[in-house]
Amino acid sequence: MAASMGIYFDQTRCTGCYTCVVACKDWYDIAAAAVNLMRVSCIERGTFPDLFAAYLASPCYHCAQPPCIAACPAAAITKRAADGIVVVDRDQCVGVDHCPHKCLKACPWNAPQFGPEPNAKMQKCELCLDRLASGRQPVCVDACPMFALDAGPLEALQARYGDGREAEGFKFRKRFNPSAIFKPKTE
Repeated sequence: MAASMGIYFDQTRCTGCYTCVVACKDWYDIAAAAVNLMRVSCIERGTFPDLFAAYLASPCYHCAQPPCIAACPAAAITKRAADGIVVVDRDQCVGVDHCPHKCLKACPWNAPQFGPEPNAKMQKCELCLDRLASGRQPVCVDACPMFALDAGPLEALQARYGDGREAEGFKFRKRFNPSAIFKPKTE
């Protein structure tokens, strides 16, 4: 297998502007109330004056051992041998009305999602395969005004940013080995 693609997130740079979320929705023409292939959550704790706040960008982390693949009863989820990107064959997915949502339940990061339409098919971040094929970055990476995101071969990301595997709000699961590198916010 070629180099596995991964994603980098610098939690110290993210301001929670949601530009990555909006750019993704715009690129894929996803309605405002439907699914979010990229999600941003706010983590807050403490009491005044000792407060802590951080944001966590959550796409699909394209695990080395994706639990969603084994959970899918229709074998609609696969991992590409060429680059390790986890993809969904929406034609093969049986849809939310005929499935017990095992893929969603299996993913610790809730990447698989079903839209509100009748018998919605599962969808998730696929690292903008169309953009990668033309030599561009995923739209969330290009859109981030704070340069908090990057994507590329996991080994290259590790060489550039280190091997941070956890961040505030994200717990690394060795069993699944998500293809993600983090620079966590610690204070």
